[in-house]
Amino acid sequence: MDLKKRRKILEKKKTIHDLIKRASSIDDPLSPFDSFRRYRRNDLSLYLESGRGDRLSSSVKQYIRNLLKTNMEGFYGSDWPIQAKVKRKEMSSADAHYIFVRELRFGKAYETSTRRACMEECNQIAGFVHYRFTLEEEIPVLYVYEIQLESWVQGKGLGEFLMQLIELIASKNRMSAIVLTVLTFNAFAMTFYMSKLGYRISSISPSKANLPTFSAKYEILCKTFDSEAKFVLENDEEPTKN
Repeated sequence: MDLKKRRKILEKKKTIHDLIKRASSIDDPLSPFDSFRRYRRNDLSLYLESGRGDRLSSSVKQYIRNLLKTNMEGFYGSDWPIQAKVKRKEMSSADAHYIFVRELRFGKAYETSTRRACMEECNQIAGFVHYRFTLEEEIPVLYVYEIQLESWVQGKGLGEFLMQLIELIASKNRMSAIVLTVLTFNAFAMTFYMSKLGYRISSISPSKANLPTFSAKYEILCKTFDSEAKFVLENDEEPTKN
């Protein structure tokens, strides 16, 4: 490899590294999307706020653990204790960004007050999204680690709303794709992401390994936003040359 080509590769890596660092350092990725802070549909009145893994209170950590157990223990079965330990470690990482969904008690709380006042006027959390800005195969991506909702807010369009917001956050921070992991036997989630939201099984997913004896318990799904990400994460066609 000649010096010029090597320098170009290193410059590209630095640009991507700086992009991830800049996105990860933002305190409130929701700030450009104030219209998405409220969700008032299908008899729900909710408010969204940002959070960071290294700033979670003990009560919020306990809430996350409880909701994960409620929603996911049945899917993991006997593997749950191991998975729960992994998820407990992941949730407190400084790289972990959150969107918390809170029930809005009083209709005018958002319009007439700050987030601090909303915290005083809101009920307990009704769900959350845990996501990170990271690299997959040298592609800058927004990786959705968890989207967990209480049963009483499910089936009312909130999940799709949150994923639309995630796409906006990814685009605003110049991520080339959204990536997430879904258990293969969670048929509802697979249908939701692939049929409703247009995600595809990524070329880096275990099922793409083409090993005859390999039995995948999960799939890695992706939605790409440029030709290079599409080529690397979907392996469909050569990226467009600039």
